[in-house]
Amino acid sequence: MSRRAKVTSIVPPLADWEPVATDAVGATIEFWGFKLNHGRVWGLLYLRGRALDAGELRQVLGLSKGAVSMVTRELERWGVIYRERAPGEDVWRFRAETELRPMIGRVLAEREARMVQRVEADLHEAQRQARLQRAPAAEVEKLARLSTLAETVRLTLDAFLATARLDIRSLTNILASEAGRRARRLGRA
Repeated sequence: MSRRAKVTSIVPPLADWEPVATDAVGATIEFWGFKLNHGRVWGLLYLRGRALDAGELRQVLGLSKGAVSMVTRELERWGVIYRERAPGEDVWRFRAETELRPMIGRVLAEREARMVQRVEADLHEAQRQARLQRAPAAEVEKLARLSTLAETVRLTLDAFLATARLDIRSLTNILASEAGRRARRLGRA
């Protein structure tokens, strides 16, 4: 029986700019209804560009063992990080999904689309019940308008998910051009 080697590594602490970046990603993710640490963990893995194990994530981000376990499990479920283990190693490491468009599309499809469908179904049911209970016509009409709005939101989201293209290259070019302009300005100052 072969024995797996337990690999330990020393992960560098956060550079001065990394907490700013990971907290910005965390705040954005939190705005979308996730937890701040979801964004911080994904952001760190994305920025570092290499897989880190749970202990390294705890060490660098100052999270508890339970927090890292919960966050990584949830991020894996959403398909924004994945687990890997090198041959002969005993430790699982986590790596960030780097293809942003499919990742965002998956989350929108699984979470927002499901919520919109639920709202649409609930509004149709409310409209059906209002008719059965002979609610005033004005109230039934308001429910019908809300149902139409929910259907429109669902169709718009479906169309976005089917056709949206997130072209990171053009955004990267814009940011690089701006950084070059700033560097030139600072050099002249």
